[in-house]
Amino acid sequence: MNLKQLEAFVKVVETGSFSKAAKELYLTQPTVSAHISALEKELKVRLFIRNTKEVTMSDAGQDLYKYAKQMFELECQIAEHFNIRGRNSSNHSITIAASTIPAQYLLPDVLMMFKKLYPKEQFKLIETDSSQVVSHIVDGMADVGFTGTVLEKKYCRYIPFYKDKLSIITPNTEKYRALQEDGGDEIFWLKGEHVILREEGSGTRKEAQKQLKKAGIDMGELDIIASIDNQETIKRSVRQGMGVSILSRLATEEEVQEGHMLAFPIPKSDAGRDINLVYNKNTPMTANVERFIKIIKDIYNI
Repeated sequence: MNLKQLEAFVKVVETGSFSKAAKELYLTQPTVSAHISALEKELKVRLFIRNTKEVTMSDAGQDLYKYAKQMFELECQIAEHFNIRGRNSSNHSITIAASTIPAQYLLPDVLMMFKKLYPKEQFKLIETDSSQVVSHIVDGMADVGFTGTVLEKKYCRYIPFYKDKLSIITPNTEKYRALQEDGGDEIFWLKGEHVILREEGSGTRKEAQKQLKKAGIDMGELDIIASIDNQETIKRSVRQGMGVSILSRLATEEEVQEGHMLAFPIPKSDAGRDINLVYNKNTPMTANVERFIKIIKDIYNI
């Protein structure tokens, strides 16, 4: 096992392709394949599951990636400390894991600013649910994460940077307009509705459960007809009258303003939930990651 083989492995993981990895490393694709085969032979495991459309890591590959990524981050830090501007130090790819709301509504402005200030830097964005974001940070699969839920995991440090409010969203029909005209302060009518929620593990779902409990409603009292991980599908389902839902105001603001849906506040929800930046405090940061975090702090004044 050598660094060239591990570098090829990491590039295949981060690009999702043997050909793209070869291009970025200025190698031929057969050379990259040979590096991976040599690793698999030495470790006596299969690192990738290959098919005609994509390359995904096996369980063994995920374990190796945790260690290999840490090795290259340390290499970058050594290069930065001694002012060596080699290929690895200048082109380190930042891996960002983010739950749906920050990934779709908060990070685009941050990423645009990052590319404007550091045009040569690369990043990879993984959009997943909040629990998986934290797992990626704990396991060393991502440099920095963004999540709407704080999970008590070892070594994680959370920095809240944005307040996000949830709303109950309904079709814009006479029935719900009448509820809104009555003030909509009490939401016990929710118990008689078909409810569509985000998937288990979603920060939005966990926060909805907390806020409903404060308002006097237990999630077990609701008629939950579907759990869907795609919020665009949820919004279309609500507009078509399948049921009502609870989503971030960021995700529904446009549809509400255009009159396609109605939004009801959740009583006693206070200022809303925190969207958090999270990182592993036991993993040394490269200069690129520190710069990225500084942009977050500058944009959101934290």
